Amino acid sequence: MSTLTVTKRNGKTENINLDKIHKVITWAAEGLDNVSVSQVELKAQIQFFEGIRTTDIHETLIKSAADLISEDTPDYQYLAARLAIFHLRKKAFGEFEPPHLHHHVRNLVEQGRYDKEILENYSAEELDTINGFIDHSRDMNFSYAAVKQLEGKYLVQNRVTGQIYESPQFIYILVAACLFANYEKAARLDLIKRFYDAVSQFKLSLPTPIMSGIRTPTRQFSSCVLIECGDSLDSINATSSAVVKYVSQRAGIGINAGAIRALGSPIRGGEAFHTGCIPFYKHFQTAVKSCSQGGVRGGAATVFYPIWHLEVENLLVLKNNRGVEENRVRHLDYGVQFNRLMYQRLIKGGNITLFSPSDVPGLYDAFFADQEEFDRLYTQYEADESIRKRSIKASELFTLFASERASTGRIYLQNVDHCNTHSPFDPKVAPVKQSNLCLEIALPTKPLERIDDPEGEIALCTLSAFNLGALENLDELEELSELIIRALDSLLDYQNYPILAAQKATELRRTLGVGVINYAYYLAKNGVRYSDGSANELTHQTFEAIQYYLLKASNKLAKEFGPCKAFNETTYAQGILPIDTYKKELDNIVSAELQYDWEALREEIKQHGLRNSTLTALMPSETSSQISNATNGIEPPRGFVSVKASKDGILKQVVPDFERLKNNYELLWTIPSNDGYLQLVGIMQKFVDQAISANTNYDPTKFEAGKVPMKVILKDLLTAYKLGVKTLYYHNTRDGAEDKQDDMADDCAGGACKI
Repeated sequence: MSTLTVTKRNGKTENINLDKIHKVITWAAEGLDNVSVSQVELKAQIQFFEGIRTTDIHETLIKSAADLISEDTPDYQYLAARLAIFHLRKKAFGEFEPPHLHHHVRNLVEQGRYDKEILENYSAEELDTINGFIDHSRDMNFSYAAVKQLEGKYLVQNRVTGQIYESPQFIYILVAACLFANYEKAARLDLIKRFYDAVSQFKLSLPTPIMSGIRTPTRQFSSCVLIECGDSLDSINATSSAVVKYVSQRAGIGINAGAIRALGSPIRGGEAFHTGCIPFYKHFQTAVKSCSQGGVRGGAATVFYPIWHLEVENLLVLKNNRGVEENRVRHLDYGVQFNRLMYQRLIKGGNITLFSPSDVPGLYDAFFADQEEFDRLYTQYEADESIRKRSIKASELFTLFASERASTGRIYLQNVDHCNTHSPFDPKVAPVKQSNLCLEIALPTKPLERIDDPEGEIALCTLSAFNLGALENLDELEELSELIIRALDSLLDYQNYPILAAQKATELRRTLGVGVINYAYYLAKNGVRYSDGSANELTHQTFEAIQYYLLKASNKLAKEFGPCKAFNETTYAQGILPIDTYKKELDNIVSAELQYDWEALREEIKQHGLRNSTLTALMPSETSSQISNATNGIEPPRGFVSVKASKDGILKQVVPDFERLKNNYELLWTIPSNDGYLQLVGIMQKFVDQAISANTNYDPTKFEAGKVPMKVILKDLLTAYKLGVKTLYYHNTRDGAEDKQDDMADDCAGGACKI
């Protein structure tokens, strides 16, 4: 082996230096348990060859360490990560030590990779002070999966050549510097330090658009974009144009297409008949897939429509593998909309009548804004023999929905009445008509008739999350809430808006969505479980604290900068809080008393308003959870070692604090039913002002003949509705294969919504 020659980064050749390799691995292994330097060396050396490049040697060492990650030896994820950090710093800077912040920023601004305003906003002296805030040793706290995700999605780089230009701590410090640039100089340095410490120590988690975009010349960081389509060619084309603009800038899309009239509807007084929804869904699919989002992720969208649409039987099967291309639109996901009357028809064994929205004036709007009016109009139109309609047993329609949801996993559910009755928006003036790509955003929209329509409203939501596993006590949420609300609210003014309707909506409503990651670890750390009710009280206390402190922070900002312009369109303006409108069924599940002074907060909000119309949304957080070495969002892990397939290869990540808490974790497929999980989601929804990316999970081996009974699936839909759950995201079925989690839905913004 010692006779091998290697090719260095500068092109020169020399004999391989095994002692140097040994020192690097020994450095990376310092302080870690149950890792073997010699095992990594041996595993790597059998792959060396004559003339191997030093970069290939380092990548082989990283891969050799990563392959050893297991339940028995979890610390290899940190050994591999440190080797990977060493490697990426060498690639970025030519040496291990990162440069001074001022030199680094000036260099990348000159290359056009960083926003030139950083140097315009901050003096060399200030950048020197900020450089002192950076702790580059925190790079050593990442797991291997985190470093690979940083390399693949977050670090500024040339995506053609693979050249990397920064290391992770520069992301955190420059995000803080950019977001607080408009604060007074005396205040902003303190905010930058506090925010940097919170994000770099994983107490706050930021989504992909923010992590990959802020500090660069591209200024669009909202994770979720909601676009409502009207029933006209102009509106359909404007919607498609808006989709292209936002997909190209890293956003995940929700498209409300529920108003499009059904196949066979008359056009121009019967001069022609309408081609129906499917051709226009195909049009949207083409728009969504037209841009790859700069290599950060592929475009993705969820299309929404009501369960009572005349074409629903054809729409429900659009994603399945049967049929032909002409009658399938498989590269979109779908959100099917329900309300109280639809569930009542199911429970009572009745029928659901299907209409084209164009044939039943007022019905579509009432579906969202006024449930009593919807009931009145619906029964009136059912009795009107002059109106085109079709009737189907509610049990048959629900079964078709549930079976398609089960077979594809990606037919979602939105309870539009809960989205409007338990909402921060007054449905009479600002109804919620759709959700987003990942079913956690619930915001008002208005259709565009043209791309620059001043009357249209595209809803944006800017996301982040608290890392519950990093909290020592709930009181920490007060400081973290102020930091994240100040940062995200500043972002709304810092970013650009490619479409007027999005800028207008943001200025009116200033909507934010702060969620959580690491909930499974949080439960394990506190010795409670998903399935048996033991986590109910802790969850109630935690999400009460989250919503309370976020409201308090937004109220504080309203006192400084004024409330959002459309505060009068919120229920908060009427003194109505989430604790007033939740489903009272929850009181039978958790009887915990409220811990905070909500009445004093109510008066403060009525007097001074809120800077932000919404504050909470629970997103999947696939990628950003990995960055923080946390469990996904609110989900139980599938295994102690998650094997995640991403575009960067197979990444293994061990659950936090595994060796100490392995008996406390409840794994996904050991949970006997969805009941306990749905109760917890309902408790969270009591406080969360938007919605929750909640999944249903089924293991066929637990049922007779290895098949999940339809009655079980329908029971879960009814349970979720009864508990006030607004939306259901994935339907996961255990297929007997090794559990892998695809990194396909990233940060609620693009490939699929995962902050």
